[in-house]
Amino acid sequence: MAFINEGVKQIDVNELKQILKDKPKNTVIIDVREREEYEAFHIPGIPLIPMHNIPNILEDLKSDKEYILVCRSGSRSHHVARFLIENGIKEAHNFYGGMLTWDDEVKTGLENVVTDVSKLYQ
Repeated sequence: MAFINEGVKQIDVNELKQILKDKPKNTVIIDVREREEYEAFHIPGIPLIPMHNIPNILEDLKSDKEYILVCRSGSRSHHVARFLIENGIKEAHNFYGGMLTWDDEVKTGLENVVTDVSKLYQ
């Protein structure tokens, strides 16, 4: 069940699974782990933008979208969500518990590394 921590909505594993199933057009899910972590395993279809790249692409993110950020434990993604909120993205949420709590299908390899932010919205 979702709750708010430091102004950031926390999404649990069951809520994330439902969002992935429903595929709302206004929601963008981003894995903010390092490339090596993503390559080892990730949720199928979720794109990678490492945390350190987020400031570089901030102006390319659409402020009318809802963003859910994913990392290993939920710590880095929480910080990214706070950063986005502080910079004008009103709907930035954290996957609470991160990949440590993910108990569904995973993929390996570099499936969806984002080099062009516009591809997030296709």
